[in-house]
Amino acid sequence: MTFRRMFQAVDVHSGTPMRVVTGGVPTIPGETVYQQMRWLAEHDDQLRLLMLREPRGYPAACCNLVVPARHPDAAAGYIIMEQLEYPVMSGGNTIAVATVLLETGMIPMEEPITEFQLEAPAGLIGIRAECRDGKVTQVTFQNVPAFAAHLDAVIDVPTLGKVTVDVAWGGMFYVIADVRQFDGLRLQPECGGELTRVSALVLRAAQDQLEVAHPDYPDIGITIAQLSGPTDNPIADWRNAVTMASGPISFDDPSTWTGALDRCPCGTGTCAKMAVLHAKGELELDQPFRHEGLLGTVYTGNLVDQTEVGGRPGVVPTIGGQAWISGFGTYVLDPTDPFVNGFTVGDLWA
Repeated sequence: MTFRRMFQAVDVHSGTPMRVVTGGVPTIPGETVYQQMRWLAEHDDQLRLLMLREPRGYPAACCNLVVPARHPDAAAGYIIMEQLEYPVMSGGNTIAVATVLLETGMIPMEEPITEFQLEAPAGLIGIRAECRDGKVTQVTFQNVPAFAAHLDAVIDVPTLGKVTVDVAWGGMFYVIADVRQFDGLRLQPECGGELTRVSALVLRAAQDQLEVAHPDYPDIGITIAQLSGPTDNPIADWRNAVTMASGPISFDDPSTWTGALDRCPCGTGTCAKMAVLHAKGELELDQPFRHEGLLGTVYTGNLVDQTEVGGRPGVVPTIGGQAWISGFGTYVLDPTDPFVNGFTVGDLWA
């Protein structure tokens, strides 16, 4: 049978499923991976839709496309794809991609440590992978500089009232709210419905009321929400629930007050949180920060330097975590399939 499209991919997770496409995509134009990402978004967004929508994906899934690096110092490049956007950087996806490249032999593994660089749309990302018996046991990478854009800003949120938030860049712009502002709400999986409802409302209100700007990405706004709070886990310092939007949010339509909870501790969200804590004088350089996700898994962050981003004070973070390969597959588009971009249904999707 002749298929319209055929992709080879490795399924991997760090809690959140983070599929890594390793074959089936022709050469993408562009002198950098960032330019390739922009070309893909404008000319072949079908790849993202097929991989992330049903029947091949679901709301919490992410996807990555491995491409030849354009930078001479990088071993490979990767384009990150999520339900509503192409992030220039993602921590969990970086850990997933590095794990797949090493454990499948696409990049030679050296035990106990393999070091190399990957080219993300945001630029070069230094990888340090701890390896044992052919398995990647920990990936630590140096992220792009992070910075706080708003501290203790008060926004008006329909149905919730006034909410105090921080906004920070960690590779994406996050609006971060302390969960203790919302009576009875807990950072637990069983509270997922209410966590996504509150997060969606806070996200939309922040988008409407708070301006952000990144000097390198003027068209990127606040796209993701993080509820944050204390933890009783002795191996963690803080707990979080990040909600990824799965569709446009409208205050007039309660069915859109939802999203998909990040099942991992969220790498760029951890960097954004560390930037906020540092700006408030609550996290020092070289002070490990252990960030726990909803499933109890932990990413460990560290601020290794200070810098500036567009005239703002910023920090250089590292993030460490683990991912696990869960399967290998070939995904196809049948020539008679009427859903050439996949589909969504309102029971799960916004």
